[in-house]
Order: sequence, then C-alpha cells, then structure tokens
Amino acid sequence: MDAASVATGSGNGCDARERLARAYPCEENTVGVDTKTYVALSVVMFLEYAIWGAWAPVLAARLLGPLKMTGKQTGLIYGTLPIACIFAPLVAGWLGDQVVSNKWILIAAHAAGAVLLFLAAKQQAFKPLLIVMFLYSLCYAATLPLVNAVLFAGTAGIADAAAKLDTQGKVFIWAPVAWALIGWSLTGWRMTRPTQGDGSDCLYFAAALSVLMAVGCLLLTADPPGRTGDIPLLKAMQMLQDPNFLLFILVSLVVAGLMQFYFLGSAQFMQDSGISSKHVPASMALAQIAQAVATFFLLGMFLTRFGFKGTLAIGAASWFVMYILYVVGKPKALLIIAQPLHGLAYVFFMIVGQIFAESVAPEAIRSSMQALIFAATTGIGLFIGTHFAGVVMDRSSAEGRFQWPKVWIVPCVITLIGLLVLLSLFRNPPPAQASPGPAASVAAVVPG
Repeated sequence: MDAASVATGSGNGCDARERLARAYPCEENTVGVDTKTYVALSVVMFLEYAIWGAWAPVLAARLLGPLKMTGKQTGLIYGTLPIACIFAPLVAGWLGDQVVSNKWILIAAHAAGAVLLFLAAKQQAFKPLLIVMFLYSLCYAATLPLVNAVLFAGTAGIADAAAKLDTQGKVFIWAPVAWALIGWSLTGWRMTRPTQGDGSDCLYFAAALSVLMAVGCLLLTADPPGRTGDIPLLKAMQMLQDPNFLLFILVSLVVAGLMQFYFLGSAQFMQDSGISSKHVPASMALAQIAQAVATFFLLGMFLTRFGFKGTLAIGAASWFVMYILYVVGKPKALLIIAQPLHGLAYVFFMIVGQIFAESVAPEAIRSSMQALIFAATTGIGLFIGTHFAGVVMDRSSAEGRFQWPKVWIVPCVITLIGLLVLLSLFRNPPPAQASPGPAASVAAVVPG
C-alpha cells in the first residue's frame, strides 16, 4: 500500500470498521455507546493513568532525596519508560492489530507490572532499581497505545462526528481526573503520617492500582484482531513520507522530550523552594484539573477555531510560559500557579497531536499508528529528554544544591524554538486527507 492510500484510509479500512462495530455495539449508532461499553472504557482509562500518576510525579523526590541518587541516575531510571516506549508499543500494536485481542494484552501486562512495582519499592540501590523499573516499563509501555486503540475501537460505530467527540471526551476525561485524584490521595495519605517517609509508598500505591487494572480489563469486549497477514506498522511508517507529517513528528519528539525536565525536576524544585513534600502531589495535580477542564470544554472549540496548527502552537506556548515562570521561581506561590499551564499544554499539544495522527491514518492500522506516535514522543523523545535533563541538572548543581534557574532556562529556549518552527513550517492537512470522524476524536495519551 502506498502513502496516498495510507493517508486516505483506503484498503481494508472498511473491513476493520465492520469488525470494530461488531465488537463494540452502539445503542443508536449515532448517539453513543451503550452503558456497559462506556463503563468498561472509563474504568480502563481511569486506572491506566492512575497507575502512572501514582509514581511518575513524585518518584524523583525519593531518588534524589532519601536514596541520594544523582541527577544522572535519576534520569536513567526515569529513562526506562521512554526506552521501553520505543519498542514495546510497536510489538503490542502489531499483536493487537493482527494476533490477539487488546483486552488480553492489557490484562497480562498489568498483572506482571503489579509484581514488578512491588519489587521496585523494595530496592534501595541504583542498579537493582534500574533493572526492575526497566522490566516494569516494558510491561506498562505495551499498554499505552492499546488504551488509545480500545477507546477508538469502542466508539468506531458512532456515525455522527459530534456524538463521537462527545462520547470520547466523556471517556478521556477520566485520565486527568485519575491523575489528580491519585495525587491528592497520596498527599492525604502522607499527611496522616508523623514523618515524611522514604517515598516508596508511591510504588506500592501503583502496584495496587495495577492489580485493579488487570481485573478491570475483564470488563472490556475482546475485539477481534484483523489477522490479515499485513504488517500494520510498515503502513503507519509510510506516513513519514509526507513532509508535513514528518515535521510534526520531529517537533513533537523535541517538545515532548522536554517534559522530562518537568517530571524529573518539579517535585524537588518545589521542595527546594519551600513547598512541603506532603503538598507537592496535590500541587502538581492542579495540572490535571486544568487538563480535565480543557479537554471537556475547550478542546473541540479550539480545534474548530484554530485548527491543528493553531492548537498545537497554543500547547507549546503554554509550556514556554510555564518554563518562564519556573525561571523566575519566586514567590513559591508562582510555582503552584504555573502547574495548570502544564495541563493546558498537554491537552493542546500532546492530545491534539494524537488526534492529528488519528485523523490522517486508516482505521485498519489504529493500534500501530498509536504505537508509532508513542514510540516517537514517549519513546525516543522522552528517552533523549531524560538523559538531557539529567545532564543539565548535574551540571547546574553546586555544593549539593541545584541552581534551578540555570536548569529551567534550557527547556524554555528549546520550546520557544520548537514553537517558532511549528508556526513557520507546519500546515493543517487538507480536508481530503483528514477524515472528519477521527479528526474530531479525543485520544488518550500520557497525562501530565
């Protein structure tokens, strides 16, 4: 299949739509999915990002604090997920498209992940923790594109674009809600303890949620794989022949990779600025509140009014402003005020990027296209960003303390460059290329 047929969704896309419609029936086919399907999709969406939200924002504080690891070591541990996202989503996407139902892949990966997270909480030395987190990351990374694919599959039978957008938005809203609720729950738990603790509770929390996720996936319908004998990933990669799509991938790779500065540095930065570690998770959860509000009330309006280019630019600009506030750094309330900007950036850049990719790809390669985007952004982008952030943090430290303005100016400048490139060179796809159904979709990716 050539690039043109991939872009327009020709080939066996109709067969895929028919399979997905049978797997996920709709009540009226133009209104929304039935209650059982909605509940199943919502539970899976909630728990997928509750797991990540339990440890990702705050594990760095444990590594840099009680475990006394360097910025580089912290970056390497956080880098296990980006490395896994380069390979595991591609394998999982192929399996989901061609071999076995996404449902069973999700169950197996999260069950194994629960065991590995429990083991990770027991580790205190760098090398054992690095190994366990890498094995865990392979399991978790495999599930990320499949949750997207399950959402798109569950709403594939809705013919009306507005109804599809509304239904997907009502499912995706549970991702930022989960991230925020988990942050507040962890804060509440820590406030009941007389001491700060060693920070391992975030890993135990994530392990328990992984068990719930494995059980919750039993609610999903076992959507049948295509079994066409094709290699969907190759079809997805043919999209890179389009210069506009390639530019989108490259800018996304760079700008998304800079998120590791946020994840690696924010918790320790806030503590160094005088915010108690007990309050850090709840403070960072403000980003998810903003993400939820923006997803539900602003996403569709912004895409309609500004298109892909304008909305992506607003997302990148939100990160740019957040980094400026981080560079200023004082008063400490400014750091809390800056958190919603990360949530807005995540909606208008990362999620809209997923919608853009979905809009120009045929439904027959849905899982593989999502895998390709994850491999580029959450994989290669965050892997490079993780090591880059670790090196910058180490070189910006003196006498055991980070010189935070020197750290934050780096992603600030690079994000500005990415924003200018996006505004100068990226073009909205022509109507013939972007199908109205998927283009209006709300894709679930890594919440901030």
